[in-house]
This record gives sequence, structure tokens and C-alpha cells, in this order.
Amino acid sequence: MATRSKELATVDPESSMDKVVAKGVSKLVTLSGPWVVGILAFGVGTAFHAILASDDPQVVAWTAFLLSTAVLVLTGVTYGQSHARGVWGRIHTTATTLLSGLWVTAATINGSTTVVTGRLVLIGGFTMALTWNIRTIIRLKGWDAPGAMSDPLALLFGQGAERAGLAIEARTTAATAHKVEGAVQLEQGRQTAEDLQRKVPYIESGIGLPPGSITTSLDPDDASRAKVTISDPRVMTRPIPWPGPSRPGASVAEPFRLALWQDLDELRYVIIGHHLQMMGMTGAGKGFGGAWNYLAEFVTRFDGAVFAGDITKGRQTLGPLEESLHRFETTPAGVKAMLSELQKQVKPRTDYLAGKGLAKWKPGCGLTYWLIWLEEFPDIFDCLSDKEQEQFLSMLKAIRSAGGTIVMSLQRSDYTQMPTLARGQLAKMCFGVENSADASFGLSERQQDAGARPELWTNAQPGMAYLDAPSIPDGRIAMPMRTYAWGIDAAGEFDDELANAAMREHAARWPAADKRVDETTAALSRLAGGAKPLGVAAALLERPADLDDDPDDDDEEVRNVASEYLSTDDPDPEVQAGLDDPIDDDPDDPEWEFTPPAVTMTPQERGAALMKHLKGLWDGGARDFATRDLRPLWESTDMSRAWAQKQLKRLIEADVIGYDDDAQRYLMSERPNVD
Repeated sequence: MATRSKELATVDPESSMDKVVAKGVSKLVTLSGPWVVGILAFGVGTAFHAILASDDPQVVAWTAFLLSTAVLVLTGVTYGQSHARGVWGRIHTTATTLLSGLWVTAATINGSTTVVTGRLVLIGGFTMALTWNIRTIIRLKGWDAPGAMSDPLALLFGQGAERAGLAIEARTTAATAHKVEGAVQLEQGRQTAEDLQRKVPYIESGIGLPPGSITTSLDPDDASRAKVTISDPRVMTRPIPWPGPSRPGASVAEPFRLALWQDLDELRYVIIGHHLQMMGMTGAGKGFGGAWNYLAEFVTRFDGAVFAGDITKGRQTLGPLEESLHRFETTPAGVKAMLSELQKQVKPRTDYLAGKGLAKWKPGCGLTYWLIWLEEFPDIFDCLSDKEQEQFLSMLKAIRSAGGTIVMSLQRSDYTQMPTLARGQLAKMCFGVENSADASFGLSERQQDAGARPELWTNAQPGMAYLDAPSIPDGRIAMPMRTYAWGIDAAGEFDDELANAAMREHAARWPAADKRVDETTAALSRLAGGAKPLGVAAALLERPADLDDDPDDDDEEVRNVASEYLSTDDPDPEVQAGLDDPIDDDPDDPEWEFTPPAVTMTPQERGAALMKHLKGLWDGGARDFATRDLRPLWESTDMSRAWAQKQLKRLIEADVIGYDDDAQRYLMSERPNVD
């Protein structure tokens, strides 16, 4: 069994004395450059005087003119090519070229050792060389921080990498208020990105940064280059309030927002098509931080169902979510029955998908996506018989393509707690652990190589985690993140009672009983309070792309239009009408009256009517609106809801209006107008 190495750096084959000598010679060569240039300029002036000397005034005049022209040309080229330098650097290089050229011109005519030219070259040349040495020393020492901050990554690595024994070049590729991203050029043929990753703790020490500030990743196009991100881990020390569901009503195939990365970017995690191991010590936040945020997002998606089990803590962790779960078992017998029933339906699901020409589940295929959540997984696995364990492992391998994800939460994923076969099938989400040995079971090898260190948190920073899974960029697998906190009190601290109340309220807003699922899922469901699931035929859940008349009809806001206009509860929810059921006409009923035909309009007239309506909303004081506010348009014209959605998207792209993803409302910062 592989263990996590504690050796952070390898011994360099070169001796320390060789490095010292090489470093000293390099600095000496750098400082001697201006003096060598001064000697060359003196030699050029002396040579020109010997070669071009003449007593003819006209020859002397022409020589002076040509040399002066050459000096001006060189000075102009120097000024133009030094545009990348700062103001003082540009002045310094340009002045050096001009003064050196003028002295060579004077020495050519009068000689290099006359009273005037000799004193100029001695005093002026000495002064000029010293100014260049002063600039070089300041740059090497990093004392010109204001100038160096034009490339902050180069400054930081110039200070830290050299002290860590790495000769590398870095440049900034992106910088924000919370992070600096860049590329590092390593010594070709002698260093790789792995060498940089092993040196990261020493670089952080050399710069004086908090542990965990630097995250590195491989450059897939060049083995001698690496990508780095520098951020401040201290911004994650306090709980971060849950901002609400990211895409309510969308598909489970859309990204989930579970946390904030250390650089304060939102985590965007696509959960389908793989399984997940969620590991962390007691109190590290894998329940309230990991499970709650994951499940809170999942239950807001229209095409997924949760089957959960926890025989260790019962309802303590997942109980507040029970109303939004399609099945929640807390006894060994219940969990065993649930897993057995789910396993038996894997092959029928794959057969169904194969009949549709699909190699794996996709949104709109007619099947509800399954999330099987197993809290304290070792206890669940132990309660299974040998045959049941084999069936579970078989399901683990097959259910991904059948439309299912299994999440296993536990405290330590060693061989006594997690089957080796299962561990190899899982993505890794690791919260705080006790030590580096425990961390080796919760991290992938890539995360360990990249320097992920969850043992720095233990359970002192609940909710901090690393994630290595499909859809996570390589540059972030070793970047810490903090999951959102539910229930933060007035002092900004986590409150357990407030958190439970908030989660129960969220589950009540997204009850499993209100979600349409396929018939198999409905048959396997056991809803809280004895409610009946809304099971429908798979054909009614299908949304094949080739049957869509307009892609905008697929919008969740377009699909769920009825809820906008319902003002009363269904008096008899048990009565369900089918699409093909006949409508009986009662002769005693009054005659039906139908809305007159809508006005037929050209596309140009529809666009004008839409803009007129939006301007009317603005003039009436509205600064935002929902699609339902356009109801008068499709009640009085032939404009469809889908067509209006498409035009609104075009107006967003043209910056005529905006859109708030959280509030699901369109925004008007000014009176809408299209030129």
C-alpha cells in the first residue's frame, strides 16, 4: 500500500560549494557588463581617431556630421526599443546611448586622451558604469518593489525561489484582487514541474507566505513549464454563508456550486458520470459542509432522485433533508433492501438506454438520475453479506452508465474501511484529517504530488476541503476550498440550531413528492410522511433533441409555466388526467367561450411590440421583471413564450438588459432601447 512521502525535496547532485561559486560568478559577470562596455567605447573612439584622422576641415566636418547622425539614429532606436521599461529605465538607457555616442564622436576628432575627452571618459564613464551597477543591485535584491509589482509573480518568485535553491523565471498571466496566476519557466533538461511542486513549502517560507498560499500544476504542453496560483488561505478562516441554489430547476448534469475556492472563485462541479469518496475526521465538516451543500443543490434539479442511508447516526446528519429525499433508510435491513432493489434495476436501465442508442445517461433520456448517498459507509458495507457486497461492487461499476452516482462518506478510507476495488472507482473530496498518513487515504496521488495538505486543518477549520474529480481543472485539485455554512448567527459564527432550521426549510421548498420521476424510481421510493411519488412513463420524461421545434422550449422557465399562474391549491391531487383521456361534455353545462384568435404579426412587428412592452414596464417604475410579466403579449398576439425567451437572450447579449441568475429575473439598468 502506497503511503504519502514526507520527503519534500530531493538532494541536489551539485555540491553547495559549486552552487556558491556559480552564483558568485553569475553576479560578477552581471556587474562587470557596464565596465566592459565603457572599455569598448574607449577603444572605438581611439580606433576611429587613428583611422579617420585628417587635417582637411571638410573631411573633419563630414566625419563629425556622419558620426552625429549615427549617434542620433542609435539613440532613437534605443528609445523606441525600451518602451517596455519604466520611465527611469527608458531615460537611463537612452541617455547612456546618447552620451556614449557623443563622446566617441569627440574622441574621433580630438583624440581619446586629450584634456577634455580624457577627463570626460574617466569621470563620466566611471559615473555611468556605477549607475548601471546600482540599478542591477537594486533589481537583484528586489528593493524596487513598486516597479516589480507590475509583474507580482516575478517579484515573489524572485525572492522565494532563489532562497529555495531554484533558478526559475516566472511571469504573471492574470492578476485580481484575490489571486495571482502565472507561468513558471524551469531550467530545461534539469528541472520539471514535479521539482517545483516539491519545493513549494520552501518557496512559501522564502517569501514569508502562509502555508498553502501557492498552488502548482503541470503545463500539458511543455514539461519545463508549470502553472502557479498564489492566493491568501487566511480569507477562508471564517464561515461563508450559503448563497442559495445555483441553478434551481435545471438538470443534474449542470454544474453544482458547493464551495468557494481559496482565490474566491466559485466551485463549478459536474457530478454525473462518476462516484465520489468524501473523507474527513470527526468535526471536519463533511456532513454539514459536504453532504448538505451537495444534496441541497441536487434536490433543486428536476431530473434527479436521492436514495440515502445512514445506519450509524440515523437522522442526525440527513434528517433535516428527509422531505426532499425519495428514500432514506436508517436501519441495516432497510439499507440492505434499498441497495438490493437498486442493484436489480441497473441492467433494465442500461437496456433501456441501449434501446435509445445511448451509451450512457443523458438529460432528457426518460430516466431519472439516481444519487445514492451512503453516510458512514464502512458500517453499511460491514452489514452486508459476502454476496451482497459483491452485488454492491458490481453496481458500483455499472451504475455510472445507467444514470447514477454513489457517494460514500467516511472518516478514514484505509483497506479495513473501504474495499480496494471501490477506492479505485472514486473521485476524492478530502476534508481535514489528523495527520499526513490519514491524508494519503483521502487524496489522489495527483493531489499529494501537487502538495495538498489537509492535515494542516484537522477539525479546527470545518468545511475546508480539496477536490479531485472530473470537471475540476488540474490547477485546482490542490487548491483549498471552503464549503458553504448553513445557519450563521449575528456574530458570523456557525449555529447548529439555525443550520438545521434552514435546511428543513430548504427541503420543504423542494419536496420529493412534487417531482416527476420515472416509474421505476417511483416504485423504489419511500417518501417521508407516506406521500406518493409522481411516477410517470419514461416516454413522458423524454426530451429528444430532434423533436424540439425551438431550443428555447427546453428552458426550465418555459417548461414550468403553469406554476406562475396558479393561485389556489389543487382541490383533489389524487385525480390525474391522461393526455389521451376523452373529455365528456355535460349537456347541462353552459356553452364554452374561447379567446378570439391572436393578432398575426411579422417578426419585425413582434420585436417592436416586445420593446414597447419593456419600455412600458420601465415607465411604470419596474427595474426588473420575470417572463410571466410578458403574459399580455402572448395572450393578445401570436407571439410565443419561446420566441420571447429567445429575443430576451439576444437583448442580454447586446447589453440592452441584464439577468440575475440567483433571482431568475431580468434587469433593466436604463430604459430599453435598440438602435
